Amino acid sequence: MIRPNALRHIALSGLILPAMLLPAIAVAQTATTGDIAAPDTAAEAASGDIIVTAQRREQKLQDVPVAVTAFGADQLKGNNVESMQDIATRTPGLSVSQVDPINQNFAMRGIGTAAGISQNAGGDPSVVVFVDGVYAGRGGTPDIDSLDLERVEVLRGPQGTLFGKNAIGGLVQFISRKPSADPSFHIEGTYGNYNRYSMVTYGNTPITDKIFLSVGFSHKQRDGFEYNETTGNRVNNENLTTGRAALRFVPTDNLDIILRGDYSDQNQLGNPRHNICDASFAGGVHCAGINPDPRVVNAYTDGYIKRFTQSYSAEINWTVPIGTITSLTAVRKVDFKFLTPFFSNPINPPNQIESTDFGHEWDTQFSQELRLAFTGFGDRLHGQTGIYYLHENNNRIEGQIQDFATPALTGTAIYPQYVKARSFAVFGQLDYEIAPNFTATAGARMTWEHKEGEFAGFKVSGPGLPPPLGSLAGYDVTGAKSWSAFTPRFALNWKVAPDVMFYGSVARGYKSGGFQGLSGTAAGAATPYDPELAWGYEAGAKTQWFDRRLTFNLALFRTDYKNLQVSQLVPLCCVVVSNAAKAKIQGVEVEAIARPFPGFEIDGSYSYLDAKFISYNIPGQNYTGNELPRSPKNKFNIGAQYDLMASDWRIRTRADYSWVSNAYFDASNIPQQLWPSHENLDARISVRAPGKAWELSVWGKNLTNTLVPNYVTYFGPYRQTLVPYAPPRTYGMSLSFDIN
Repeated sequence: MIRPNALRHIALSGLILPAMLLPAIAVAQTATTGDIAAPDTAAEAASGDIIVTAQRREQKLQDVPVAVTAFGADQLKGNNVESMQDIATRTPGLSVSQVDPINQNFAMRGIGTAAGISQNAGGDPSVVVFVDGVYAGRGGTPDIDSLDLERVEVLRGPQGTLFGKNAIGGLVQFISRKPSADPSFHIEGTYGNYNRYSMVTYGNTPITDKIFLSVGFSHKQRDGFEYNETTGNRVNNENLTTGRAALRFVPTDNLDIILRGDYSDQNQLGNPRHNICDASFAGGVHCAGINPDPRVVNAYTDGYIKRFTQSYSAEINWTVPIGTITSLTAVRKVDFKFLTPFFSNPINPPNQIESTDFGHEWDTQFSQELRLAFTGFGDRLHGQTGIYYLHENNNRIEGQIQDFATPALTGTAIYPQYVKARSFAVFGQLDYEIAPNFTATAGARMTWEHKEGEFAGFKVSGPGLPPPLGSLAGYDVTGAKSWSAFTPRFALNWKVAPDVMFYGSVARGYKSGGFQGLSGTAAGAATPYDPELAWGYEAGAKTQWFDRRLTFNLALFRTDYKNLQVSQLVPLCCVVVSNAAKAKIQGVEVEAIARPFPGFEIDGSYSYLDAKFISYNIPGQNYTGNELPRSPKNKFNIGAQYDLMASDWRIRTRADYSWVSNAYFDASNIPQQLWPSHENLDARISVRAPGKAWELSVWGKNLTNTLVPNYVTYFGPYRQTLVPYAPPRTYGMSLSFDIN
């Protein structure tokens, strides 16, 4: 264990750098291989059926009584989906923002993690990511291309029974294609504007009749979207290399073993904030020298982002007389460094204003899940039960440099943190057909968690702020807390007809408590905040019509949410985290897909969300009645795709349009923290040669070049708004080659 004093030495010696209803969407076409079941009839294939594991067993998407949006491999490629932002654009109820290109903030149906909670050693996300069943709590989302994905599943609403760990808002599952006996090879090169180029390749081969291997590799590189006038460099660039390998051993019909490993290496310039300055304040003296162009920044340094992740897992599926036993063992490691100049006006002395965040995080996670899936009573009963264990060690050093014209506001502070977390759970769920086509579900999870940590905060230099407040010596404290939670789920579903199902469910979600790592006082650092709890109620329908040429899914939901973990940025100080709020969330989601004639498809989604605090009081502020952050009332997307066959050539055109209404980045709901309504238009046209080996595609994203904030920080004392922006218009060309 690294003690804070040791962290202090490391930090000082190496880390402080010089310096109701509309149509909508759903499901996706998919191409399945290996042992994942493929559609068993031509009608099912045409209707876009996809097999999902939203309930930890393989089911057709239309048979799952859960609000799920799923993207199969074909749709991921056809829509040019490369990131979580691309997935969020096409998913009702899901919003994604980010304070930097690594740390993304998800909000699902209004439930999300405030910036500053998941980015400290003692906090956790509210919407979680699983990669091939492994919980990825820290380190950002994986690179989609190198995974050779079978599908992506987005589960909305509390998932507290089968998944449990922090999935209070929902979860995203990335499922890669299992190695199989079918040889395949894919290579793709891309060139685009901003001097973007990338190479992606993956393949699968049998080694023997019982051993199969798949590998993947990806490298992406481009120039930055913004220009730093001070340094003369383009910032917010990309330089990312990823790789993966999976080895599958099937010694008998009853035993299936998969070993997986992947890594990601990212090393690029930082993401300095653009400064929107209120020139009416103090005669505009603090705005001089700031370029009004939103794609130009004035930071004294470019900063950097460096991330290296590793993940290793072993999955064993053993069929025994009573069912299938699954063991999933995983180790995940993250090494993440950053330097972010988020508040800069360096070219106007003596009114120079600088504020810089920096940090280094080492995180190691070990998890073990063991579960049994079984059936009975003539296949009327489907059940599973299991245990889950997670152990995580997180060492994090985070600091802040402030260099203001006023000496009393100038200084550097550093916050070493060490947190050790353990989580253990026992869970089970039964689905029983109590009458023909009428199924009842009952499940529960009992979770026990413990977190303990060591937290320090001290000034490195400067006569004044930043904190720790009142003492140059700072603080060095410890804290520990245990929690437990019972999270049941009850559901009914009735299959009125083969293609019409109604369902209703009640589920409880839970998110871990934690510690605030950026505290201005010793008492604040040592005092934990409590877990969040939510009861989710949902009723919905999943239907297909006209010989499955039309899919129409509907979900109505309400969530009662208490003990919200809220973070408050105290200017010139720190981030304060507390359990200060209750919220009521309700809404409607619609998903639809139609194929009126062969080759043509139109799909889309719509969500209406009413998410408000019913109680939120902190000293000096009353936010009761305000909207929850990142919770737009209205969101919709629509896409159209047409396949034209010319002899043996296939020409596919596709366009996707989305629109999101206003929301706020902060519970204060002040105009300066507005996430304005915005649109997005993507398009792609591809030509596949005879033999299905070569494909050339031309694509564009954000074709309207809409300027969209990724996050907003309002710096009240100087009336300046600090904004990193989402990518501008991008376009390019890709050439791929396949052997199947």
